[in-house]
Amino acid sequence: MDGATPSPRLRWRDGQASPGQRDIPDETPVALIYDASTYAVMMATPLDLEDFALGLSLTEGVIGSASDIQDIEVVQGELGVEVRMWLAPGHREALATRRRRLAGPTGCGLCGIDSLAEAARTPPRVSGDLQMSPEDILRAMAALSPAQTLGERTRAVHAAAFWRPDTGLVALREDVGRHNALDKLAGALARSGQAGREGAVLLTSRVSVEMVQKTAVIGAPILIAVSAPTAFAVRTAEAAGLTLVAVARPDGFEVFTHPERIVLS
Repeated sequence: MDGATPSPRLRWRDGQASPGQRDIPDETPVALIYDASTYAVMMATPLDLEDFALGLSLTEGVIGSASDIQDIEVVQGELGVEVRMWLAPGHREALATRRRRLAGPTGCGLCGIDSLAEAARTPPRVSGDLQMSPEDILRAMAALSPAQTLGERTRAVHAAAFWRPDTGLVALREDVGRHNALDKLAGALARSGQAGREGAVLLTSRVSVEMVQKTAVIGAPILIAVSAPTAFAVRTAEAAGLTLVAVARPDGFEVFTHPERIVLS
């Protein structure tokens, strides 16, 4: 499975109809299972699912590091995909205190939480002395499109990427859900041992509060997005010490929080 399926379609353009087909992204139920107990069921593009499971486990606070998961297995079923994980000793109790049943639509970032405090949770404060110039930011965002292979085929998925000024684009993950793409990126970075404080997270989507919370867990001090942030996201980024850059286009960008990391001179 490569994340897309050819679909017959009838195209109408310039007053003319023509048959043909288009590649459209796959979307399937993905069950996240810890120690034989289902924790969440999410709709996602069935690519990089080990990254997805590990990343969501980290950004949701189920585990504190990749080593907290002893084993992971992806099992394809008739109705969807199960990602089965086995936790290291001592983490089952922590999972019990965090458990929430999710039956979330695609890209649902706060589905199933049971308190206002959980929705407004303060993420960890980011650290690191990373600085970027305007040229760095424009170069980073320009690197996104050529790397979006599934996006190029379907024009229907989000991407989240990690970029370092010294090496360029380190990793990129795609999904029909923007939260899923960011969780996949978090998992990919954790599995490779890449320190979040050494680079910036790039998003092809808007910046809602969950995207800020997940970026802070990754540890990246700078978040750069194509679209604008919400007011809640700005307040959360400010509190987390995160530099939030948004509305990043080829002709410029806007900095909403902690501008000291952006070297304009």
